[in-house]
Amino acid sequence: MNQSNNPYVTEFRNRHKAQQLVQQICAEVQPGRRYRFMEFCGGHTHVLARWGLQDLLPAGIRMIHGPGCPVCVLPVGRIDMALELALEKKVILCTYADMMRVPGSNGQTLFKAKARGADVRMIYSPTDALAVARENPDREVVFFAIGFETTTPPTAAALKIAAAQGLQNFSVVCSHVLTPAAMTHIMQMHGSDAAPFLDGLVGPAHVSTIIGERPYQEFAARWNIPIVICGFEPLDMLLSILMLVRQVNEGRACVENEFERAVPADGNPTAIALMKEVFCLREKFAWRGLGELPHSALALNDAYRAFDAEKRFGLVERFVPDNKACACGEILRGEKEPRDCKLFGTVCTPIHPVGACMVSSEGACAACFSYQSRSRD
Repeated sequence: MNQSNNPYVTEFRNRHKAQQLVQQICAEVQPGRRYRFMEFCGGHTHVLARWGLQDLLPAGIRMIHGPGCPVCVLPVGRIDMALELALEKKVILCTYADMMRVPGSNGQTLFKAKARGADVRMIYSPTDALAVARENPDREVVFFAIGFETTTPPTAAALKIAAAQGLQNFSVVCSHVLTPAAMTHIMQMHGSDAAPFLDGLVGPAHVSTIIGERPYQEFAARWNIPIVICGFEPLDMLLSILMLVRQVNEGRACVENEFERAVPADGNPTAIALMKEVFCLREKFAWRGLGELPHSALALNDAYRAFDAEKRFGLVERFVPDNKACACGEILRGEKEPRDCKLFGTVCTPIHPVGACMVSSEGACAACFSYQSRSRD
């Protein structure tokens, strides 16, 4: 299990400690009892698959994949907006790597648009897009911004810099979404059946470094469900599962923070203040697989409205149904496993993805495909 020389990593990949945690989990799982835990974050899905942790867990524990991949939950209509900007509006479109391969209508992608002559550029940070705008003052530069609360503060910082520097050729398509809203919808979607549907949630790590523990506390109380904020190493995941098992056994439903080394209770106050300064809540936003959710995404507020690419270019998001044969929606809702999709591993692969869950580095299908020899049949 030890595959790194970094002492800050190897201590969380110790084989002996992992075996001890697995033994504790097996000892504390009650015979005949079912434990259904959803790992909301796609990064946690990959931890489970990469390290073969699901094969170590007792049969009574089932890990369910959630919608916690920002690339995966972006609907086709938003991809088409980016394609319109690149192909028809002739802007310089900047975005993150995963977005380049997500299929829009008719299988079109930003990579294919680039091959057709569109000026699409892969960036690592919103400040890279600012640099492109400064270097090309005679061109419109649009940053196609996506992500949960983790990547939202950098977008806000870029907008503040653009305003301060008067970069009039820079704008943003804001597709930042909010974790608590998606978690609430998952529970509401199952109505009175929510309790038997899930017995606990593995809380996201990166998101929690920004928002902290408090947003989950009301959620846990409302739905009477345990939540454990979890880090991204195998021992983090095993300990978090053990903590969830103990909460279930003891009849508790509270928020516990396994990832205390990175997640303070109050999160990052500077980042939270920055987001509040630049963004406001959208009335509603469409999520792939979940539908339109109220107050689940962000838009630029009045002070930064001049940098809103949707308004600047008159963009209109249109509803575009997913491929009927693709099970991405059901997978994002936790209703199906990747192998339940008839396209998985045949028509749909990481090289030729049909759905977003196979495209993203955090997608459940990509995780299952990459580590399928370790996956439970």
